[in-house]
Amino acid sequence: MSRIVYVNGEFVPEEDAKVSVFDRGFMFADGVYEVSSVIRGKLIDNEGHMVRLQRSMNELDMPAPATNEEIEAIQKQLIENNDLDEGLIYLQVTRGPADRDFAYPKEPKPSLVLFTQKKNVIDNPIAETGISVITVEDIRWARRDIKTVGLLAPCMAKMQAKAAGADDAWLVEDGSVTEGSSNNAYIVTKDGTIVTRYVGNQILNGITRRAVLALAKEHDYNIEERLFSVEECYEAAEAFVTSATMFVQGVVKIDGKQIGDGKPGPVAKKLREYYVEMALAEA
Repeated sequence: MSRIVYVNGEFVPEEDAKVSVFDRGFMFADGVYEVSSVIRGKLIDNEGHMVRLQRSMNELDMPAPATNEEIEAIQKQLIENNDLDEGLIYLQVTRGPADRDFAYPKEPKPSLVLFTQKKNVIDNPIAETGISVITVEDIRWARRDIKTVGLLAPCMAKMQAKAAGADDAWLVEDGSVTEGSSNNAYIVTKDGTIVTRYVGNQILNGITRRAVLALAKEHDYNIEERLFSVEECYEAAEAFVTSATMFVQGVVKIDGKQIGDGKPGPVAKKLREYYVEMALAEA
């Protein structure tokens, strides 16, 4: 049985889902998106995703296709329609269809598309083994704080990693790590300090990032939000990433160099435990 997806006011089988060839998301990547985790059939940390979605649309002068309450109702209906116990919901808003022109249309009719994906987000096997990353040049545009659908550069970075036999890539600008291809990046120094880049236009302020840093502060971890170099990564006691789909995931190798003992470190493992505990309580 095919999934039920939502497209501009209708719940339809995925094979019947269509948008206009003139949709600006298709022609210009003129769109934004969010991904929310689902555990036990419940949305996790969804309010933060809705707030960030609104911010992304505001930054691009894009009208909202529906209220946050209406969108959340659609999300919940999709969870029910697809009997989704664990996984994620992808949500995309574009400026909608218009004849091809670089200038925004005067009265756009935004498109809204949502779909679900089943996935083990809690008992993910790689949580035990960790992932390997390579560092690559960050070639993305200068407004990475807006969660746009223009993801070709991260796709290229991910494919560079796979070609090198790694799982993912960390993006580097002027010698410092910005973030992962689809996640926020962290190292843990030998004195136990968690280091991650400060929030600005250069990175996406992850919803999971905010929650994990709040949990780290609650449990008295020392945190530094600052630039950190590739060389610091090689010397780190451990490293990890956060995202809505991976929660907290240990990084065990960077550019072929083993980090720590080659297994997810104690800080990453503990923060993952805290986050999963919080998510289960919310679910």
